[in-house]
Amino acid sequence: MTSDPLPPVLAIRAFEAVSRHLSFTKAGEELGMTQAAVSYQIKVLEERLGFPVFVRRARKIDLTEKGTQLAARVVDAFRDLRTAFSDVRQENDTQLVIACNPTFASRWLAAHLFDFQIANPDLAIRIIPSDSENQYKNGEQDITISGCYAPPPDNIRHPLIPATFSPMLHPDLAASIGGINFPTDLLKLPITDPGDHWWPLWFAKAGIPNPDLGSWPSSRMGSQGLEADRAIAGKGVAILTPFFYRAELASGQLIQPFDLVEHDPGMAWHLSYPHSNRNSRKVRLFRDWIFTELLKDGLDLEETGLAVA
Repeated sequence: MTSDPLPPVLAIRAFEAVSRHLSFTKAGEELGMTQAAVSYQIKVLEERLGFPVFVRRARKIDLTEKGTQLAARVVDAFRDLRTAFSDVRQENDTQLVIACNPTFASRWLAAHLFDFQIANPDLAIRIIPSDSENQYKNGEQDITISGCYAPPPDNIRHPLIPATFSPMLHPDLAASIGGINFPTDLLKLPITDPGDHWWPLWFAKAGIPNPDLGSWPSSRMGSQGLEADRAIAGKGVAILTPFFYRAELASGQLIQPFDLVEHDPGMAWHLSYPHSNRNSRKVRLFRDWIFTELLKDGLDLEETGLAVA
């Protein structure tokens, strides 16, 4: 069974407006159309229906009997449509959805986000932990903060945190072999995530181009935060981004045995969003806020290349 085709939407829209105002002129003003254009759309509708919906009189128009019957349902339908669009628009304007790299979410954003919410009480924040190339495809988020995956080239992007890294471990684990005096001492201890490409990069900079990492079980914990938890528990040496672990280094939960910090030029934590969100109030508020907070946190934004597009 096939449904009867609807008349043209523009003609239905014109009918709805004229039936409320009983005036082609006022309907045209509401719709941004000339009186003649409105009259033409009503003619199209009547031809499609096969009966008149208005009676034209000298100085006024009235609905016909069938027009009255049709108008009651069409006006209600458009009212429901307006309500639906208004509700969705209001929800969209008051909810900020952030797809966020788990490390950034747990190591920085969670500790700072309350301040943003206090400053913007009209916005509800929803965080989606995500860190894969597919995170840009679901279209649900307003903003994406990525770690290991570069934003799509057609997104507006801002690098936030450079991908710097250095080995870290619990002081008791270091003491178990008499301390860490040389980079090779690290190889005497369990290496967390030995397949991470940051390890050979760091060791090469330390003067050890071919470190033997094959003696440790291959693992991929999927989050720098999980690797840090393992290191804090004294279960291995993790290679971590110092910016995210300043509190643990200051408290002695972790030590960074060498000042040597390497940088992966192909990686950074990025904030990005589609061009269609560029003028969104909630996106601009969050973007400007995060820049300010990172400045307060001592990050050198010029070094990161971060700037407002």
